[in-house]
Amino acid sequence: MCATTPELEETDQQILALLYQGLVDAAVARKLGLGHRTVQRRVQNLMELLQVRGRVALGAKAQELGLLPASGSSVGPMGAFGCAE
Repeated sequence: MCATTPELEETDQQILALLYQGLVDAAVARKLGLGHRTVQRRVQNLMELLQVRGRVALGAKAQELGLLPASGSSVGPMGAFGCAE
């Protein structure tokens, strides 16, 4: 990551990774042991931090900044990032 890449809490990194895998907010919440609203709020905060509007843009920006784990997964940023709860 470069100097302009924001430092994210581990939970936020996990949320981004799970969303990128295609999970919806409720599934992310269950997997991480968080409340559904907590996940929604954290996603909203991530969008503000990365200065993007919308989940697709969040996924694209996170990928651009190297905030997503490198994987050979066929699921792309159009997974749950594009799905509103």
